Amino acid sequence: MTEIKDTDRQTTATRQGIQVIARAAAILRALENESDGLSLGKIAKRVDLPRSTVQRIVTALAEEQMVIAATPNARVMLGPAILRMATNTHFDFGRFMRPHLEKLALETGETVDLSMQQGDKMVFVDQIIANQHRLRAVSAIGASFPMFSSANGKAALSLLDDDEITRMLDGELFEETPNTIQTVEELLADIAVIRESAISADNEEHTEGISALGTAFHDPVGRVFAVSIPVPTTRFLRSQDSLRAALSTFRTELLVALQR
Repeated sequence: MTEIKDTDRQTTATRQGIQVIARAAAILRALENESDGLSLGKIAKRVDLPRSTVQRIVTALAEEQMVIAATPNARVMLGPAILRMATNTHFDFGRFMRPHLEKLALETGETVDLSMQQGDKMVFVDQIIANQHRLRAVSAIGASFPMFSSANGKAALSLLDDDEITRMLDGELFEETPNTIQTVEELLADIAVIRESAISADNEEHTEGISALGTAFHDPVGRVFAVSIPVPTTRFLRSQDSLRAALSTFRTELLVALQR
């Protein structure tokens, strides 16, 4: 008869414990932004688990007030314990982003900017300055760019629906360069293309001689940030394909990191 060692039992228990934590985390993520809650059946479908498993985990989470009943018909929503933890947690998003920005700058050899949406503008909050080229694009931290003419801004706009964009920008577009988009209709057509790849382009629309690529995303608390790569146009024309590929890979890796 095979003897089961204590270490084997401990390893099995550890694996099971990790699996339960991962499943609980998946259920909590499924309830994000669900102000009306979700039924156990819908949760089970979203996290791809049996309903009975979801019910056991939800019951345990409810005992810790991490979820609560949302309605009398068995819907559940995030509970006060989760909300208290969120309130008392200060997540320094800029600090989280910096190594990702540094990696992208190193891979591309170009300046990389991090900006945050504030109203109808994008405000630069961090920057990694390229050191491989004498001619480079640099913007001051704290500087703001209009959303309709910049790569970071158009990427951020692509996260909104067309009606929201129209309400925000109708009558607000103005010419910054001969290439600046002049009408909301033109802008919406550009945004539709951006949504397909999640990568936007500024072809000297904000500043003559400077082109850029950008991508936008939400941070863990729902704020809109964008990362852009501004490049002198003469070099951009030669390198835009490789820059686009690098930015696309960056986005994929970043979104995975934000889910951890």
